[in-house]
Amino acid sequence: MFKQITHMSAPLLSHSSSNQRRRFLSMPLAGVRREWRKADSVQSLWSSRSARLSRAALGGLMIVGVAACGGGGNGGGFVAAFPMATTAPAPAPSAPPETPAPAPAPEPTGPAPTYKVSGTVRGLLGTGLVLQNNVGDDLPIAADGSFSFATALAGGAGYAVTVKSQSRILTRTCTVSNGTGTVANAAVVNVDVVCAAPAVRFAYATNAGSNNLFPYTVDTSTGVLGSMAAPMSGTGSTPRAITVDPAGRFAYVANRGDNTLSVYSIGAGTGFLTPVVTMPTGSAPLFIVADPTGRFVYVVNQGIDRVSAYNIDASTGTLTPMAVPQVAVGLIPSSIAVDSLGRFAYVTNRGGNTVSAFSIDESSGALSPLAVPTVPTGNAPSAIALDPLGRFAYVTNGDDSTVSVYSIDASSGILTPMPTSPTGLLPLAIAVDPSGRFAYVANTAESKVSAYNIDSSTGALTPMAVPKVDPRFSPVAIALDPTGRFAYVTNSASKDISAYTIDANTGALTPMSVPTVATGGIDASSLALSR
Repeated sequence: MFKQITHMSAPLLSHSSSNQRRRFLSMPLAGVRREWRKADSVQSLWSSRSARLSRAALGGLMIVGVAACGGGGNGGGFVAAFPMATTAPAPAPSAPPETPAPAPAPEPTGPAPTYKVSGTVRGLLGTGLVLQNNVGDDLPIAADGSFSFATALAGGAGYAVTVKSQSRILTRTCTVSNGTGTVANAAVVNVDVVCAAPAVRFAYATNAGSNNLFPYTVDTSTGVLGSMAAPMSGTGSTPRAITVDPAGRFAYVANRGDNTLSVYSIGAGTGFLTPVVTMPTGSAPLFIVADPTGRFVYVVNQGIDRVSAYNIDASTGTLTPMAVPQVAVGLIPSSIAVDSLGRFAYVTNRGGNTVSAFSIDESSGALSPLAVPTVPTGNAPSAIALDPLGRFAYVTNGDDSTVSVYSIDASSGILTPMPTSPTGLLPLAIAVDPSGRFAYVANTAESKVSAYNIDSSTGALTPMAVPKVDPRFSPVAIALDPTGRFAYVTNSASKDISAYTIDANTGALTPMSVPTVATGGIDASSLALSR
């Protein structure tokens, strides 16, 4: 056991006692003992107050413990001279509980990516086409080319592109392909809008000698004319011409013999004609045309050298004279043509050997003479046809067996004469195909149809490799399918229709599998095609 000296002021051991107990000192105190011996030999140090204080301080730091074991005080142990407690060391502080590391802050992100819906438009004529995406985001289209909707969509969103409104030019219908789907984290670029003439499904031939018209079905694949379940329809006296509005809703017949117009509605899906009204017009109506917007009708009145102008009622098809109901033209007018955009109209004047040229007011349909109101033709101009691309005009000259060629100024509509081309005997009708590459002329006196290639730069006519084909007798009119696949020739003397397919590459005419169909009347005079 150990005994501890707890007095801070315990007296120092004497010099002799230190000698006696030297053997009990531990080795680390030897140096201290030697210092004490030096101090004993210097009396002045011990006698001074400072020395005493120093010795007392030193004594408080020495180890002078002895062992106290059993009943004696000379045991082999020792006690420390330090005045220190024997308390147990403080336990090491316990580690604080671990705190889970905070989750990393999310990296800042921008708005979710979005993608445009885009595509292309081909074949558009005129203005008014409006596309929609997802029944909104209206996008007006003014011309062929690329388009892109303003509203971008997030990945995974659906899109559905549709036609909200068609172009004001009704001779073509715009349809959408690749228009629906899901945005796959990339821009949609393959929406395809194609504007094209719809396939012809019905045809109507007038018989001037029997005051009626005969309806046909048209096979959309082969072009073959077939009999319609509906019977022939009566007309006014001497129906010389017929036209159908471009939307296929109404048909109009010019009755030269009694100065009237017959109006019919066309059954949707059936093509059946239902009489609406017979109304008076100017003297000797010889030719009639509807404009490509389906709003106006123009009638050539040969007996008064005028053109009568009408508005079409969109609901009933009835005709109402315009504010200026008639305009003067040249002597003995014979035919009229309106350009594919409905901007200009041209009238052949058989008695004056001229063409009268007009602009068409976009809103009212009114005709106004162009800055150059007339241009010369050959002798006895009978028919006129316009290049669908708006570049050229062609006039058949019955008395000199030629075709007059003109370039058309795209802005003003003014005609500029080009070199004349020869054709067959007594050319009374002409047609240009929808691509503007081919032209066909009906030569009445020789019962031939001349076929030409059109030079895309000059408009000049060059005979095809097979320059003429043989329809039936006395061809007086030609109608071309607006898709450019078929041609139909009305034969007055043989009272029938000759039908041909058109080679898409060469323009050559080949008789159909059913090459001829009867008109069911006398003196077949004209033919109109309808969607």
